[in-house]
Amino acid sequence: MEAIGSLIPFLLMFVIFYFLLIRPQQKRQKAVQQMQNDLKKGDKIVTIGGLHGIIDALDEDTIVIKCGDGSRLTYDRAAVREVTQPAGEGSGK
Repeated sequence: MEAIGSLIPFLLMFVIFYFLLIRPQQKRQKAVQQMQNDLKKGDKIVTIGGLHGIIDALDEDTIVIKCGDGSRLTYDRAAVREVTQPAGEGSGK
């Protein structure tokens, strides 16, 4: 009986860690993965390095980003941090 009593704090700690740390991290990873899978040509994005640009072409694992001066850079899809403006959403034109 004492062995079960000594395991309860460890089990309680694991449950707390799961709900406070592990589960939210898994949700964030899933959301980022979904965002990276939903990328399309014309999306305005920001990379993890801070580069702002527009997606010019897509491949299964890579994207080509058009920068402000017209240059095109190739990045991995995993390098995209966020989509700032989805394709098709203009400035009211």
